[in-house]
Amino acid sequence: MEPLLLGVDALSLLQEEGFPILKNLLADNEDDAARKAFEIGLPVTLKPSSPDVIHKTETGGIRVSLKDEAEVRQAFRDIVKTFTSNFPEKRLDGVIVQKQGSGLEVIVGMLRDLQFGPVLMFGLGGVFVEAMKDVTFRLIPIETADAKDMMEELKGYDALRNPRSGTIDLPAVENLLLRISTFITHHSEIWEMDLNPVFVTSHGVQICDARIIAHINKDNVKD
Repeated sequence: MEPLLLGVDALSLLQEEGFPILKNLLADNEDDAARKAFEIGLPVTLKPSSPDVIHKTETGGIRVSLKDEAEVRQAFRDIVKTFTSNFPEKRLDGVIVQKQGSGLEVIVGMLRDLQFGPVLMFGLGGVFVEAMKDVTFRLIPIETADAKDMMEELKGYDALRNPRSGTIDLPAVENLLLRISTFITHHSEIWEMDLNPVFVTSHGVQICDARIIAHINKDNVKD
């Protein structure tokens, strides 16, 4: 595993492990982006793929809710122009074409504390995580009761239980937290992980974006 995995690489790893991923493909050029948008199914989101920029929002290049070929093509051109202008020395691998996500946004993360070991984080995403800092933590591994408690401890739990968009699949959120706990337990080389956003609907969860930091040398990692 590489020390840092972003975007399609991180999502591919999680997909190989059986996690639900919002469908995405990497496009090399404008024509490729248009083809892949139709392959995935409109509407789509486009965002830059670069190993040198960790947070895509820093690029100012995310385009969402693209409904037709003309919008996809224009978005591709805008993203490439903006990225190369703002980051002339950084590498652009292509543009990620991804199915437009919907539902309530949550965030799942982990970090490996040198004293306590791996710690799981969960919170509401979108404006909640920025404005309210509404997150909760547990030491890994967790059990079913821990996953339930993590959800119920949130200040915005009512939004999670009764979102404006309709009912959501709370057991799927619980299952995701448990699966992340198991995944981290079996992968001691993973030092940090951010899944943000994760979309939750009445039909389950889908991971939209991911960042994974791994340490190849496991000698100083506490399981």
